[in-house]
Amino acid sequence: YRRQRQMCKETALNNGVEIPQLALGTWIVDDNKVAEPVKTAIRLGYRHVDTAQAYANEVICCEV
Repeated sequence: YRRQRQMCKETALNNGVEIPQLALGTWIVDDNKVAEPVKTAIRLGYRHVDTAQAYANEVICCEV
């Protein structure tokens, strides 16, 4: 977590929770190709992975 805090600034949501401003976007990534980029991003220090029900890849991204 300390490494991530050094990577980018955080922003506060309406409920007070802070999230990193920099995120890995997962829109338009094929289901069979999304796992490796998510794994790599987490290994590099990302702590915000942008998924959405509309992208239909939440389960796949969260299984990584």
